[in-house]
Amino acid sequence: MRHKVRSRTLGRQTGHRLAMLRNMATSLLRHHRITTTVTRAREVSRVTEEMITLARKAHQASNASDRLAFKRRVFRVIHDRDVAQQLFDVLGPRYAVRHAAARSGGYTRIMRVGYRKGDGAPMAMIELVQD
Repeated sequence: MRHKVRSRTLGRQTGHRLAMLRNMATSLLRHHRITTTVTRAREVSRVTEEMITLARKAHQASNASDRLAFKRRVFRVIHDRDVAQQLFDVLGPRYAVRHAAARSGGYTRIMRVGYRKGDGAPMAMIELVQD
């Protein structure tokens, strides 16, 4: 039974899976849109939503120590400095202003785009919601 199992293993060991999700989240934040399998898109969506929420909280934080704590939590996942800077300078303020108290999440959209030619895996395009 799979009671209380939180995430999908995606057929990989833990280190490989976490590295893959970290890289895919970085690519999504850099390019604002990526194409992958539906299952991977769902997992990447969870990671990306959490990173955007942390950037939003950092933007709304009142003191510098809280902002630093949020940035350090993001740097654990997003190892690319340019992408992390874009997350805090562009995406965090954008979603903080537009979704002030109305929305806590929902920053990504997953759209199915068909099936992969080689093995027939269902494919999806995941993108950041622009509003």
